Amino acid sequence: MTANLTRRQILGMAALQTATVMGLTRIGLSPAAAADREPAGYVPAVVVGSGYGGAVAALRLAEAGVSTLVLEMGRAWDAPSSDGKVFCSTASPDRRSMWFRTRTAAPLASFLWLDVVNRDISPYPGVLDRVDHPGMSVYVGRGVGGGSLVNGGMAVTPDRAYFREVLPQVDADAMYGTWFPLANRMLGVNTVAPDWFESTEWYQFTRVSRAQAARAGLATTFVPNVYDFGHMQREAAGTATKSALAQEVIYGNNFGKRSLDRTYLAAALGTGKVTIETLSRVRAIRRDPDGSYVLTVAQTDLTGAVVATREVGCGALFLAAGSLGTTELLLRARETGALPDLSPAVGKGWAGNGNIMLGRANHLWNPTGARQSTIPVMGINDWNNAANPVFAEIAPLPIGLETWVSLYLAITRNPERGTFVYDPATDAAVLNWSRSQNQPSVAAAKSLFDRVNRANATIYRYDLFGGNRVFADDFCYHPLGGCVLGSATDAYGRANGYDGLYVVDGSLVPGSIGVNPFVTITALAERTMARVLAQDGIT
Repeated sequence: MTANLTRRQILGMAALQTATVMGLTRIGLSPAAAADREPAGYVPAVVVGSGYGGAVAALRLAEAGVSTLVLEMGRAWDAPSSDGKVFCSTASPDRRSMWFRTRTAAPLASFLWLDVVNRDISPYPGVLDRVDHPGMSVYVGRGVGGGSLVNGGMAVTPDRAYFREVLPQVDADAMYGTWFPLANRMLGVNTVAPDWFESTEWYQFTRVSRAQAARAGLATTFVPNVYDFGHMQREAAGTATKSALAQEVIYGNNFGKRSLDRTYLAAALGTGKVTIETLSRVRAIRRDPDGSYVLTVAQTDLTGAVVATREVGCGALFLAAGSLGTTELLLRARETGALPDLSPAVGKGWAGNGNIMLGRANHLWNPTGARQSTIPVMGINDWNNAANPVFAEIAPLPIGLETWVSLYLAITRNPERGTFVYDPATDAAVLNWSRSQNQPSVAAAKSLFDRVNRANATIYRYDLFGGNRVFADDFCYHPLGGCVLGSATDAYGRANGYDGLYVVDGSLVPGSIGVNPFVTITALAERTMARVLAQDGIT
């Protein structure tokens, strides 16, 4: 697939838009789906979640002729609100921004110690959620397309040596020769034009950080993205509606981004074999004596109220609810006795990819620019540093005025891992992770940016994350692990102990991959689907 839309994608995007405009929770090409009829009680395959792994599973099942139901707890984001836009901007959040909150919870808590970042909002099934656990909060996307709706789009293939270390049971030659290239092609990955990058005001903040890293003897590298850089250049020229250049990113991009609802999911819907049900949260899984899986599904409305609960059966079940969601579903099933033979490794091996956020204060003669693209295109690459490996995204701070702030999301190598346990009192999975487990990540980030500060005679910012903290270590964007490949599953994501039950999301990756993980998740899902469709007789 190139950047040009296929016929399937066009059909799928039309189905999404039609259903969203009509307020339907059932999306598909068939007249039955469009009419929002009562869902069938049994389907050959169910995919739980519509993020990267789920989108791959849905498309490949459909291409194999398998009728597939995708269950998504969020809503579809395709119809404009009263302001004519689907998504709200980062600078002016409203109820579309966050998942059933009364106030936004952006990564930056303040600016100049003033509470000017977050806003009071009305509770609504918004596109971004911050799931709070003791010691760690996790940002996740909610909606058809999952995290692809709210991330910065940095499409990074991991360092090959580190990939082999993290997932030694996976054939690296096949991954780097077949599955990573396929994932990048399907996702529509592209790179910023170097000449435009060097001249545009929208990336002044990146060029400043690059120069400061160079003074410290640190290398920087361009990073591919799923945002259409041709569209971005037209935004800058005034010939396309602004999105990345209009402070849109963490609450969704109205234009330019090749999110999954424009790529994999659109193509899956376009086959006519896939139906997506939105506002549908899977609460429990069991297995019937005939070997089929039965899911208890709660249908909610836009207030979050449960309006119906039903059961859906299937022959093959693909879990793609993310590191948090998939792990919780399997833990609940194991601990309540619904799927008692699941591996004791379920719930283990979790971490946040060593995420640490920080800001630096620049000199007055080193402005970062009032106009900043929301899409990162470069990182400081010190991953080969044996003592403190770090890959640090050069992040924007797009608030529309000069801040003299250089902002970073550091991805570090942290050996610490958390464990989820099932709490029967709340019927939920609870993450056992202490703030002290973040210290290897903080130390690595500090080691790198102390060098940058020394070389440039600059200091850290203390006003951005609350409590005069320099290093934001209480949240992550990249939750990984919980159902680790080759431990809780076999080497292809088949859940140990249960035929026909598969894991295809970030819970397979044991806590760290060294870069933004969605290309890895996509490639692993492609690898899994090719194997199970060839071997497991799914029909």
